[in-house]
Amino acid sequence: MEKILVINGPNLNLLGKREPEIYGHETLEDIVKKVTEKGREIEILVDFFQSNHEGAIIDEIQQGIGVFDFLIINPGAHTHYSIGIRDAIKGSGIPTIEVHLSNIHSREDFRKTSVIAPVCVGQISGLGSMGYLLALEYAKAQL
Repeated sequence: MEKILVINGPNLNLLGKREPEIYGHETLEDIVKKVTEKGREIEILVDFFQSNHEGAIIDEIQQGIGVFDFLIINPGAHTHYSIGIRDAIKGSGIPTIEVHLSNIHSREDFRKTSVIAPVCVGQISGLGSMGYLLALEYAKAQL
């Protein structure tokens, strides 16, 4: 059975409480439940990791080498400046999709640039939690 790792970065543990007008009312636990159910439905094992710390995210990506077939990542604020996470993704060789709940391209100028996207097979932005489900469907189709 294929295995996919879903990583969520800084402040995503506050979903449902933090700026619901931008990020919605779903909690991270709600999203984990939806993605887990979809994974079962399409016969993919999904593991989840959330951290507010860049180094922990890098460690998780590196530990996933040879373990996971695909990576779905919402790097949060790290999207815009983390060369370390970018290099970890690139160096891992794990095909990756970048996901964002909000449309980063319609927000503040500094949010419009992703240093992560160039090392990913694609980016889904602005579709709320459905972005995770679409990423999972794409990963399954590729595997």
